[in-house]
Amino acid sequence: MSKLKLEHGISRIRRAKLQSSIDQTIADDLELMAEWSNNETNYVVNELLRFALTQEEDFQRYKASAATNASRPAASAKPSPAKSGLSPISASTDA
Repeated sequence: MSKLKLEHGISRIRRAKLQSSIDQTIADDLELMAEWSNNETNYVVNELLRFALTQEEDFQRYKASAATNASRPAASAKPSPAKSGLSPISASTDA
């Protein structure tokens, strides 16, 4: 099993806003870990999530297949014009 390794004092990263509520006990541990590692809490949360995501094998397989599917040309995804087989005149007079 891999180990989580926090580098001390290296918390400057580009961020994206993610709103989430967490248990108070986890928040307390995050604050303590941030203090212990001399990093911002955001950095600690990011590293913990990154570590957890890399450990989840099913998710990693899904991520790889999603990336493969996204990189393939989507020839079948192009919309094709609808063909009803009726001319506009016969379609309007049939009603």
